[in-house]
Amino acid sequence: MSNSLLTILPILAIITLAVTAVGFRRMVYFLNIGYAFSIVAVIILSVILMWKNATVLILLQSAAIIFWGLRLGIFVTRREMSKGYQKERDRIDKEYTGITLPIKFAIWISVSVLYLMMVSPLLFSLETEYQPAPAGRIFQFLGLVLMIGGLILEGIADRQKSAFKLKNPNTFCHTGLYSVVRSPNYLGEIIFWVGTWVMGIGFYKTVWEWIISIIGMACIVYIMFGSTKRLEKTQISRYGNLPEFQQYSKSVPVLIPWLPLYTLQKK
Repeated sequence: MSNSLLTILPILAIITLAVTAVGFRRMVYFLNIGYAFSIVAVIILSVILMWKNATVLILLQSAAIIFWGLRLGIFVTRREMSKGYQKERDRIDKEYTGITLPIKFAIWISVSVLYLMMVSPLLFSLETEYQPAPAGRIFQFLGLVLMIGGLILEGIADRQKSAFKLKNPNTFCHTGLYSVVRSPNYLGEIIFWVGTWVMGIGFYKTVWEWIISIIGMACIVYIMFGSTKRLEKTQISRYGNLPEFQQYSKSVPVLIPWLPLYTLQKK
């Protein structure tokens, strides 16, 4: 990690903490609104402060992350303001009832550190004053393709589910991408962040940079599996008695297409 990155890291940390602090208003905001907009703020500020090292591919990577964050942040904000989402808001708030201020503080610090680790591949790329080796550039192109693919998958999945729920508010979405995998939006999120990590492969110079970037990627993959598990549990409680849901959940993989993994629940 270069002196230039170490110099601006406290600024990035303060920005992340400031934006994620919205979670003190509602716990879930640590994980959605604060998640999306804190990463957007960090990327914009990082590009401005380390502009001299920003290549075309790095700028495309930055633009992809900013687009991801704005799309997710605006989507979640609009959903939170929707009257039709009130019942789900109440259910989520009930889950977080009883969480004390010290625990909220610990979550605030933890997620802020995690979000910085997730974008560390881009930060390590921006701090590097030289172009990566040819193999590194191949990883940049491959990672960018994964990022764009993940964005498209996540965007289509969210749109399909929203359109389905408008017409069928009392049943589960099982059409479009949801006929191939039950959580295509979470799959898109995983692909996007794996792509972000792959783009940085040619720029990791020290063991610590490898460790930090891998932890960031591994954590978001773990979180997406956890989110899938919680969604599955919610769907089972709502639709578990329906024969059509029972057939759907036994025939459509829960997260990875064509992988015969149909549940994340403990038997």
